[in-house]
Amino acid sequence: HDLYVLDEFTYPMEWGWVDVDEVVETLRDRPGRQYVVVTGRRAHPDLVEAADLVTEMTKVKHQMDRGQKGQRGIEW
Repeated sequence: HDLYVLDEFTYPMEWGWVDVDEVVETLRDRPGRQYVVVTGRRAHPDLVEAADLVTEMTKVKHQMDRGQKGQRGIEW
């Protein structure tokens, strides 16, 4: 496969369930045609250093702030 999405994967690294050094080594040694997206907050500094792109997203406005409940297919 050419694209892997490791959704919320920063948390297992933060909790010590997955070795950060092993993750970074695996990402660095992957074939050049593979793209890997890792999501989650509080990424380990070593992961940030190894990454090509790092983004932090923060909510500015959300309809839940007005009391709208989560919608099937959108929030869950």
